[in-house]
Amino acid sequence: MYLSDISPEDHGQPENNLKQNPRIQNPRSASDLSRYDQKLEFILQTAARIFAEKSYHSTSMREISRATEVSLAGLYHYCKSKEELLFLIQVNCFGRVLERLEEQLHEVEDPVVRLRIFIENHLSFFAANMAEMKVLSHEAESLQGDLHAHVSTRKDKYTKLARKILRELQEQQSDKQQIDLTVATYALFGMLNWIYNWYDPHGKLNVADLAHNMTQLFLGGFLRNGAEDGECLILTKRMGENVSVWRGHQLEKAPRSR
Repeated sequence: MYLSDISPEDHGQPENNLKQNPRIQNPRSASDLSRYDQKLEFILQTAARIFAEKSYHSTSMREISRATEVSLAGLYHYCKSKEELLFLIQVNCFGRVLERLEEQLHEVEDPVVRLRIFIENHLSFFAANMAEMKVLSHEAESLQGDLHAHVSTRKDKYTKLARKILRELQEQQSDKQQIDLTVATYALFGMLNWIYNWYDPHGKLNVADLAHNMTQLFLGGFLRNGAEDGECLILTKRMGENVSVWRGHQLEKAPRSR
């Protein structure tokens, strides 16, 4: 998915551009990209790297200008603001990972296979786009208004697709104790999205092995038989104790100074 047909004069209404552009909905190969498209992608890729290194709020447009060797005036030719840069990075990533997933899931009915495809697609995409992955995880709430709503819509679609696959898996195991779907869905994303903190795409563990191990871990657990009922009971009994770092159970008003 490429955000390629957003012309400079249209930058004031990126939401409308997303709805009206057929090329945004129908991505093309790299060889089809115009010089404008290539430059925009280069700017977005560079901005994502800097946002990942310094955070979105600590980065200025001037820094992006220096890193891309594009003048400030030239930078604003491609995007009207830093927020729009962040928006384009996020919506492009969610669009591409979703489209790739839907293509691979087409006509696949087995929920186990569908989950494997989901995990492999997510990990392979973000292992190749580690900076973008960090930006999506850390800057989710940095957008405002319509831009935030548009990205949230795509994110919700992706989350609901994962939840649907997990629900289909549960329906195959109706005779066993069910895990809450909300817990399962966000536990899955938590496991997958944390890789930017530790995974080295150039290390000894390749993406295929990573995906296989995570799929097995999610489906079977670290210990395949799980915790015994007695162990769960011990944990339940401990839940009543106060584990706050502060001695009081509740936050109290500070004593008055004398």
